[in-house]
Amino acid sequence: MDKAVFKALNGGASYNPSGRNSGLISLASVLLAAWALMWAFPALAANIGAGPEYREFPLIGSRVAVWVAAEVHLMFAAFVLGVPMFAVIVELVAMLTGEKKYDALAREFSKLVTLSTSITAIWGGILLFLLVTLYPKFWNYLSGIFAPTMWIYPVLFLLELVFVYLYYYSWDRMTEGRSKWVHFGLGIMVNVVGTILLFLANTWATFMMTPGGINPDTGELVSLFEAIYNFAWMPINIHRLIANVTFGGAVAAGYAAFKFMYSKTPEDKAHYDWMGYVGMMIAMWSFLVLPFAGYYLMREIYAYDQTMGITMMGGFLSWVWIIQALVISVLFLGLNYYMWCGLERIEGGERYQPYIKYLLTVLVLGVMVWATPHSLIATPEEVSAMGGAHHEVFGSLGVMSAKMTAVNLMILASAIGFMFYRRANKIATHPSAKMLNLVQGGIFGGAALIILYLGIDGYFVSPIVRVEKYSIWQVLLVLFAILSTTGLDVILFRNCRTTGGINWGRMAPRSQYALLLVAVAFTWLMGLMGYVRSISRQHWHVNKVLEDTSVDAFSPALGYVSTVVTACTIIFLGLVMLIFWINSLTEKKKAA
Repeated sequence: MDKAVFKALNGGASYNPSGRNSGLISLASVLLAAWALMWAFPALAANIGAGPEYREFPLIGSRVAVWVAAEVHLMFAAFVLGVPMFAVIVELVAMLTGEKKYDALAREFSKLVTLSTSITAIWGGILLFLLVTLYPKFWNYLSGIFAPTMWIYPVLFLLELVFVYLYYYSWDRMTEGRSKWVHFGLGIMVNVVGTILLFLANTWATFMMTPGGINPDTGELVSLFEAIYNFAWMPINIHRLIANVTFGGAVAAGYAAFKFMYSKTPEDKAHYDWMGYVGMMIAMWSFLVLPFAGYYLMREIYAYDQTMGITMMGGFLSWVWIIQALVISVLFLGLNYYMWCGLERIEGGERYQPYIKYLLTVLVLGVMVWATPHSLIATPEEVSAMGGAHHEVFGSLGVMSAKMTAVNLMILASAIGFMFYRRANKIATHPSAKMLNLVQGGIFGGAALIILYLGIDGYFVSPIVRVEKYSIWQVLLVLFAILSTTGLDVILFRNCRTTGGINWGRMAPRSQYALLLVAVAFTWLMGLMGYVRSISRQHWHVNKVLEDTSVDAFSPALGYVSTVVTACTIIFLGLVMLIFWINSLTEKKKAA
């Protein structure tokens, strides 16, 4: 191998054929696996027409085997896609400001991606071979529809691997002078190719939910474009793209919390405290807009098939949304709690601590409304005493009008909490500071009152008005309040005085536990929502086109679902901890 190429891949390190440069070996092994997969993928898709329609996986069954492989693969894929997005943004900030700490942060984020890429590829290969061997009937049909895209996918994956490894291992050599823009371009290509891979994989998943471009009677392909651009494709693309950023930020913040508690020196604690803050902020701001993408997705599903929408929201899956509400409530409380703890490290932040109890009250009330089911699980005696399955008072809180109002008010409360954090050590010197503060308060207060009014009036209008108008107006009000008050803050605190600095590293351990809790909760939530998307088809491989006639064609109970999702979460986080441990070994070697 040419020594210059080797140096570019390994940050300027000298050529060492003895094998100490694990980065090149890892790159070569992953590329070899991807090359084999690139040739095997279409060949497997074209040669499975004969044989049984289904095969049974030992002990756990075929459905659970594919379920676990698919979910763990998607978790790693989400992490590998989400983290490079804000790594590139942080690198751009470093280039524009000249601050080396941003460059170091972007590099550390990228290192997590590099170590995770090979595991993502391995789980993708496991998923492929499980589908081919256990569900040949389904795979034969799906590959017959999307054969051209299944040639493109491994080629793109190969490009993604090349860009990921070049981006990280050329960091030292290419982040000086003009070559830094070339390096930044490599980061952009990592994100572009990764996003295309996400959209391509979503094509197959959404076709199973909302098939298009086929003859409804025979299931034969009529238009590949319509099969790709099916009804749920773009909503899923938007929802998953935002969710991946949130997930990447949450896991990166969890990594920083792990390193913070593991660090011994004040300098290391300060660095990882700051890294956790950046990851948390990325997770929080993307998480605040994630419910809106979810609303859009459900709106499109209702427009495609009202029966599917009712099954998901009001049928046998309705209790899944109660569980989802509880987990999302944990995320809201965890993120806000970390932010409130962060006021302790800011000189002057104590001014806003008395207001935390009011924000907590709004969040707790919102959680109570959001987690209230419409139909209670009750004994016959309790049902008789209530006069039905719906409680005469609390049953009215179980409908979407109340829940959407609650979550929008929770988002507003979180935005106000972040505004306090943002201005904790700042004193406005603007001549119209008092007026601007009143305008900000009026915007938040007015938005909250209108959202509450729309939520109450939603009980007295038709469902189409509530879904098509009121829900959209509530979302737009929240977005307007957040964006307008943030813009006013920029004007208000221009040339402001400060009460002190931010003491990075001066954080109580409980704040880091909150970051770890957020990472675990969001991982589990991703697994749960993956189940919802899949089970919405019920006993169909492809909705109303290809029926599932295997022994696993049933809707599992919630306890069963929770067990499998928890197993997926443990596997993913266990492998992530392994990556963290391997990373710590390399750091110890460098220190020695």
